[in-house]
Amino acid sequence: MSTTKNEPSAARPRVGLFVTCLVDLFRPSVGFAAAKLVSDAGCEVLVPEQTCCGQPAYNFGDRETAKVLALQVIEAFAAYDFIVVPSGSCAGMLAKHYPALFADDPNLAGKANAFAAKVHELASFLTDVMDVTTVDAEFTAQVTYHDSCSGLRELGIAAQPRKLLASVRGLELVEMPEHDICCGFGGTFAVKYGEISAAIVDKKVANAEATGARVLLAGDLGCLMNMAGKLTRDGALIEVRHFAEVLAGMADQPAICVAQNPGSRK
Repeated sequence: MSTTKNEPSAARPRVGLFVTCLVDLFRPSVGFAAAKLVSDAGCEVLVPEQTCCGQPAYNFGDRETAKVLALQVIEAFAAYDFIVVPSGSCAGMLAKHYPALFADDPNLAGKANAFAAKVHELASFLTDVMDVTTVDAEFTAQVTYHDSCSGLRELGIAAQPRKLLASVRGLELVEMPEHDICCGFGGTFAVKYGEISAAIVDKKVANAEATGARVLLAGDLGCLMNMAGKLTRDGALIEVRHFAEVLAGMADQPAICVAQNPGSRK
């Protein structure tokens, strides 16, 4: 798999890949796909020892624990030119909420702001920073795409993944109704408000199925797992995947949600 891009004039940028907890624990292939895409874009990719970004603690109001975790992440990635994250949710935490956590601390505010300035969601990094325009990948299927809340509203991630998906040979994107509406996951929201979360994901997967697409893509594993769980319980004939796996040509393994009768792919 290769990419079409503007050749960088300087040495290869050093990118620290923030893998995310969910990718590490449930879908490592997303991390490998992200690393491949960033490497093919002309960067040196490294994966330092890392911990949770602190978002669960932050969302529950435990700012002190969130600060401890944030400082660990900031120190672990201090040496890199960029920090790339295959998740709009975690990228939003690093880029938007770390500065807020330390805004009142004169000793750490500057460090948090400098760190946040280097953070990019995967698709945004490829298109907006490295000027990647196409990927050399093939995926013959109709797909639909879900915009995660954090990526869309905190980071403005919408056109970037679609731009890259448009270059995949054989892929046809069919937009679902209300593609920019929440899937019902919302991290701790799904835990605290289970019935509301279930009602939201019911509508989301119905919209996805209405497109007739065989594959549902998104850029946040939390969203993907929430939608995949509902689709699996319903016995739906649709697959669920992270867009990075498709862009990297690494969609040859079982999907997060595997269609019961997927048929054959050419």
